[in-house]
Amino acid sequence: QVQLVEFGGGLVQPGGSLRLSCAASGSNFSIYAMGWYRQAPGNQREVVVATSRNITNYADAVKGRFTISRDNTKNTVYLQMNSLKPEDTAVYYCNVGGRMDSGSHFTSWGQGTEVTVSS
Repeated sequence: QVQLVEFGGGLVQPGGSLRLSCAASGSNFSIYAMGWYRQAPGNQREVVVATSRNITNYADAVKGRFTISRDNTKNTVYLQMNSLKPEDTAVYYCNVGGRMDSGSHFTSWGQGTEVTVSS
């Protein structure tokens, strides 16, 4: 089983930056899809960015400001968020899909990390 732990959220002023991290723990697996989602109070969870097999799609609201990346040596996925706006305030969740060496596929969610953009 692959577990995800997120960190990096917090309070930031408009125009500021944050980098979220999502570390995958477990053994004998490989990741082929990853993404970040967010849920603002009173709203449904929405996709921020999703990438699979070298195809990456960003939500229009974050294009040019957010960047997803990964460090395979650390099994960690990042979301760099620049030029943050108050409407980016939400709980952010990472999602990872992959395959165990045994052949089974998995999808895992992080616990969520809160991002608040406010002056």
